[in-house]
Amino acid sequence: MALAVEEGYRHVERGWWESGEGMRFLEKRGRDPRFDQAVDKKLLRIAQQGNVVLDSWTMPWLLKKGFKIWLEASAEKRAERIAGRDKISFKEALEALKRKERQTKVIYKKMYGFSLGDDYAPFNFILDTDILNEGEVFQISCMVLENLVL
Repeated sequence: MALAVEEGYRHVERGWWESGEGMRFLEKRGRDPRFDQAVDKKLLRIAQQGNVVLDSWTMPWLLKKGFKIWLEASAEKRAERIAGRDKISFKEALEALKRKERQTKVIYKKMYGFSLGDDYAPFNFILDTDILNEGEVFQISCMVLENLVL
């Protein structure tokens, strides 16, 4: 997000990626890979320091070490969560989500060759979050890390 602000985009905490501005930025990313490359380079530097938790769609494929968790949720559940968070209709949220996901998949396939949301090979643990709330996802993730990593 910080790099998007540096590119002149307005900073909005939550829901920015689903906004019109976020969608325009996504289209720009599809034409120019420099933003994604800069973000990934920065995240790789941070990851090399160790003892960090990263939220990234690309790092599981780009970073060979570490414990990788995929948080799965249906498009409908994600749209429901976005609609509640951003105070928009479910239909708007679902349309924005599908558009963002479709374009992001194309970007990463073109840049790195992996199929986001279809290729789970780099992951150590996959958690279906459809019936879980934020706190439960956090608790389960912590238990997994404590028991399998630490």
